[in-house]
Amino acid sequence: MSSRLTVLDFPRFKAEKRPIVCVTAYDYTFAGLLDDAGVDLLLVGDSLGNVIQGHETTLPVTLDDMIYHTKAVVRGSRRAFVACDLPFGFCHRSAGIVLEASIRVLKETGAQAVKVEGGEAVVDAIRALTELQIPVLAHVGLTPQAVHAFGGFKVQGRGEAADKVLADAVAVERAGAFAVVLEGIPSPLAEKISKRLTIPTIGIGAGPGCDGQVLVVYDLLGLYDGFKPRFVKRYLEGGALIRQAVAQFADEVRSRRFPDEGHGFNE
Repeated sequence: MSSRLTVLDFPRFKAEKRPIVCVTAYDYTFAGLLDDAGVDLLLVGDSLGNVIQGHETTLPVTLDDMIYHTKAVVRGSRRAFVACDLPFGFCHRSAGIVLEASIRVLKETGAQAVKVEGGEAVVDAIRALTELQIPVLAHVGLTPQAVHAFGGFKVQGRGEAADKVLADAVAVERAGAFAVVLEGIPSPLAEKISKRLTIPTIGIGAGPGCDGQVLVVYDLLGLYDGFKPRFVKRYLEGGALIRQAVAQFADEVRSRRFPDEGHGFNE
């Protein structure tokens, strides 16, 4: 059995120019499938608020929600590094509250890192965690927890705003993050940041110049139709396949073709 990746593997991947493969996961079964497929980083994202719970934003997700799902993902994986989102409301509070939440995540789930959304505004939280040897995956650009401040899910870092995203990325690196997610920013800016930083960048809607890429598994597999950003590539129309399979099951039940003798037990 392969040993699980560690935080030390990610700077090596960047140095070797080996792209990092990251996919979100929320349960035991998907975690195992993604792990078997060779995913490097399983991110238990607060996007579960959208694709699992049916909310319009990630804001209602609780710490208990994140811990519950991260436990399942850790149990389902063997090789991939596992990181857990800190939900909305934690990283803008005191360092003690952030630390307490992160300790709960690592102790109760077995995850190896927490993910923190925000740039310069949350560097104190990142620094407090990394100084106590808690690995942090940072997240700048379009940060979904700031959806109301952004006026919706809109591309960030265009024009003069590019300097702010760059400053955020530099700040989280200096605070000790081992990698940073770049979401929803222009491709040239993402490439510039990736060359500037010594830590790996993982892009989503940030073009090909990042050190790795992440997609939400429900988007990748075509299982979620609630939001279809242009940067998502569907590798499977899973929703259509599932509807077809269930419709066939329903037809066979109603026509009494299932179960047949081969799907039962004799005396």
